[in-house]
Amino acid sequence: MSISEKHLITLEFDKIRLLLADSCPIKCAQGRALSLSPETEPDLVRKRLRRTTDALRLYDAKGMPAFGNVCDVRDICEKAVKGASLTPRELLEVAGILRSSRMLLDYIRANKLFDTCIDEIFERLIPNRPIEDKISRSIISEELIADDASAALSDIRRKIRGANSKLKETLLKYTSGAYSKYLQENLVTQRSGRYVIPVKAEHRGDVPGLIHDTSSSGATIFVEPMAVVDANNELMMLQSKEQHEIERILYELSEQVASIAPSLFLNFENICELGFIFACAALSDRMDAREPIITDDKKQIKLINARHPLISKSTVVPITVSIGDGYDTLIITGPNTGGKTVTLKTLGLLAAMAQSGLHIPCDEGSSVFVFDRILANIGDEQSIEQSLSTFSSHMVAIADMIRTKTSRSLVLFDELGAGTDPVEGAALAIAIIEDVRAAGALCASTTHYPELKFYALDTEGVCNASSEFDVKTLRPTYRLIIGTPGKSSAFEISAKLGIPENIISRAGELISEDNKRMESVIGELEAARQEAEQNRRETEALKSEYERFKLDTEKEIEKKRKDAERELERARQKALNLVQSATASSDFIMGQLDKLQKQRDSERLGDELERARKEIREHLRVNQDKFDPVEVPVIKNYVLPRKLRRGDEVYIVSLGKRAVVIEDPDRSDKVSVQAGIIKTKVKISDLQLLEESQKQSSKEQNSSARGIKAAVSRDFRDEIDLRGMTTDEAWSKVDKYFDEAMITGFHTVRLIHGKGTGALKNGLWKILRTDSRVRTFRIGQFGEGDGGVTVVELK
Repeated sequence: MSISEKHLITLEFDKIRLLLADSCPIKCAQGRALSLSPETEPDLVRKRLRRTTDALRLYDAKGMPAFGNVCDVRDICEKAVKGASLTPRELLEVAGILRSSRMLLDYIRANKLFDTCIDEIFERLIPNRPIEDKISRSIISEELIADDASAALSDIRRKIRGANSKLKETLLKYTSGAYSKYLQENLVTQRSGRYVIPVKAEHRGDVPGLIHDTSSSGATIFVEPMAVVDANNELMMLQSKEQHEIERILYELSEQVASIAPSLFLNFENICELGFIFACAALSDRMDAREPIITDDKKQIKLINARHPLISKSTVVPITVSIGDGYDTLIITGPNTGGKTVTLKTLGLLAAMAQSGLHIPCDEGSSVFVFDRILANIGDEQSIEQSLSTFSSHMVAIADMIRTKTSRSLVLFDELGAGTDPVEGAALAIAIIEDVRAAGALCASTTHYPELKFYALDTEGVCNASSEFDVKTLRPTYRLIIGTPGKSSAFEISAKLGIPENIISRAGELISEDNKRMESVIGELEAARQEAEQNRRETEALKSEYERFKLDTEKEIEKKRKDAERELERARQKALNLVQSATASSDFIMGQLDKLQKQRDSERLGDELERARKEIREHLRVNQDKFDPVEVPVIKNYVLPRKLRRGDEVYIVSLGKRAVVIEDPDRSDKVSVQAGIIKTKVKISDLQLLEESQKQSSKEQNSSARGIKAAVSRDFRDEIDLRGMTTDEAWSKVDKYFDEAMITGFHTVRLIHGKGTGALKNGLWKILRTDSRVRTFRIGQFGEGDGGVTVVELK
């Protein structure tokens, strides 16, 4: 089941297709864009939207992929499979497909930041570097086959060059020797592929040889001297061999293309699919669009700050509109040129875009139901050819809509019932809306009939909406107000446009009292609503400012409280450690004094004093380590960040001591360190390098490098334009460009220097030969820019 093309054109969906086609990076994707239609299966709609979202993520992170020169190779492959020989152009197009496949795979695999649902499409690409390179090496352009295409061709062309050189040397004797006086001009030319000289007609017997042609005036004959006939024959034979060898090479390459024809078919289809998906992403970026929520269980369309995609961003006024949440029908009233019709088109067009897998220009949280029909009767469909009036043509279209509507349809009417007697038109409009509601469809209609306003007020499930009108400036604001009927404001607009005041007054007298009261009430309600809306906006602004101030203040208070608690805990712990250390030391010292008191008469008093002093010093040291330890965290499975050097500060894990490396490590697993006055050798595995500032700096540098890499990837392109620069200026840019290419993972780039005199190309080539980052470089081939481009492959 598909949505009618007629209704899509009414909603201007065809213009969205043109915008999408304009965003396609390759021509073969444009056909898919121009034939795009909404889907009616919810799962398929979600899949399409997810692809667009993931492509947009890649587009934001890495930029548009380099699709290269992609041509439709399906007919070429069929030709090769049937055994035909391909032309150089066709083979170059095949090489272009293989090159694009390889570059797209490089795009998704290099600098991979996240997984996407379109990774599988990239991975279905099958590059073939050997065949791609062989075609690229063998064919320089459509008209030129490279000497390196085969050893035989290279040998034949070498002989051709020798034969040409020999011929020209022989003919030079005629143009500069004794025969020169018989020549019309001292030059050598060709006729029918053979070298000849221009002889004056009156001297035709003075230069022996074969006559091949005569000038139009008859004054010159073109003679092949007898001395070069054999040489010319040999040259013709060599040229014939050259042609046969070229045909053999082309046939051999064609056979190789035939062997990979299935993968080329798949590559072309997948590249076109990727081109279309990235076109959807580019259009989303261009429109500042979002992925909507797709619902298939709740029949509702809800658009938050929706913008019509065909109206300029600088002038479009966002609207918030919904149908299906508490009401299934929306009656939109208000002044002419107030935006009622734009609201209808926005509803229908954004629903069609979402069901086609396109993001829609609205805010997050917007949702769209998957409709099986989007039926729209908008604008004047008067038909002179069919003798139909505006009213009749509308009724014909509406009758078709009534016949085809379903419970899953979105039905849109513009000025329903207009163009006939107002009383009958209003009654007919109400009856049509009731029929649409009875079928279970969602409906929106614009009108100027007051009867429809009353119908919406009195009927459950039907809601009024109005296009806002500024009573002070007498201009529409184009904002949509849900829940309030609108005034047509015909008298105010007419007066502003120049209708005399007496006519406006008389028209007011002719309105019935009931209508006057109705319009007056609506006017008063609208004025009160606008005042309340203004007050609400001011209140929300003040509330938002207060909430921000409150949040910032609470954060600051919480931060200071936590800082104070940490400082208090550190001070308490330090004081406790000092008390414990002092108590333990004093107890030990008193014990040692008591022991000395008992031994004061001993003969070994001096020895005992010295031993006691040592024990006290050792006890104080132990207590210092215990109650005021060196606060170095022990890291499990620690690995040194670099090789130790003399002067490094380290932490000895087993001893809990700081130390300094005093000698560069040798080949053993130990290193010499000094802890205080003690020098010793310890195992390297027992050490931690104390370089916290360097570790922090390293983390910051890594984070910075990742940020730089992501920023470079987003804007990086696989080519740089150097035309118009000197060699020094160009190399300054190329040097930085190579660094960026290597950061982002690009290995093949193009330097655009133009053809010109060749000075810039020669200067760049001279530098490229000595650059350590360059693996190879070559002149551009067909489809890459030819002689105006140098293709560089980086290491």
